[in-house]
Amino acid sequence: MESSRRSFLKIAGISALAVGTKPVLDVFAVEHGDTAQVKVKKHDNALTAKRWAMVIDTRKFESEADLEPLIEVCHRIHNVPKLENKRHEIKWIWLEEFKHVFPSQQHGFISDKVKYFPFLTLCNHCENPACVRACPTKATFQREDGIVLMDFHRCIGCRFCMAACPYGSRSFNFRDPRPFIKEENAKFPTRMKGVVEKCNFCAERLAEGKQPACVEVSKGALIFGDLDDPDSEVREVLRKNYAIRRKPGLGAGPNIFYIV
Repeated sequence: MESSRRSFLKIAGISALAVGTKPVLDVFAVEHGDTAQVKVKKHDNALTAKRWAMVIDTRKFESEADLEPLIEVCHRIHNVPKLENKRHEIKWIWLEEFKHVFPSQQHGFISDKVKYFPFLTLCNHCENPACVRACPTKATFQREDGIVLMDFHRCIGCRFCMAACPYGSRSFNFRDPRPFIKEENAKFPTRMKGVVEKCNFCAERLAEGKQPACVEVSKGALIFGDLDDPDSEVREVLRKNYAIRRKPGLGAGPNIFYIV
């Protein structure tokens, strides 16, 4: 029974991908026994890495206004709807206070700027992602380069991945998001009611040889590169600056670093 169910989900997911909105990336999980392999259509000039990571230099942001363009461009190109009801809000990248982002780093002598300034928050694309282990249909999966992706057509809306994620980095579509998209980007697939979604490290842009959109508009405050390459810019920045990660004690191995 379980084998038949998995086979049906695989066929249904791939078929839906073929007839739905044409995505920039042809990405889906293909089952081979208990593992999932990923097929990705890339351009010849695609950016590649052994393990993608991002460094956020919070010192380079002076106000919340400096952060808004990063959120706007991410949500615009990925067809993230703007919903007024906070209970239905969809977030790929958003702002949180220090106490919520780094609860284990709290103490009574934090500077006012760090304490009250909003921190940019997104999926950590963890080295050991609990969401991948929790997903019963492999709708969420990890590529060899560390990026954790969603196959929207395989998602059955069980939200096990949301319960497993210790960072609150996933959103659930409680209602059809499409009527709330102001300017639809035809190059990226829209989602439907009952589907989980999150940041994808702009995998579709990497496949075209481009940096993530938020990095591109950050004016150098966000650095993106190969964490396993000792000569990469992210490694150079981390060598010269002290950086912290979210809830490192959980063992997930987040690949987002914050310089504070």
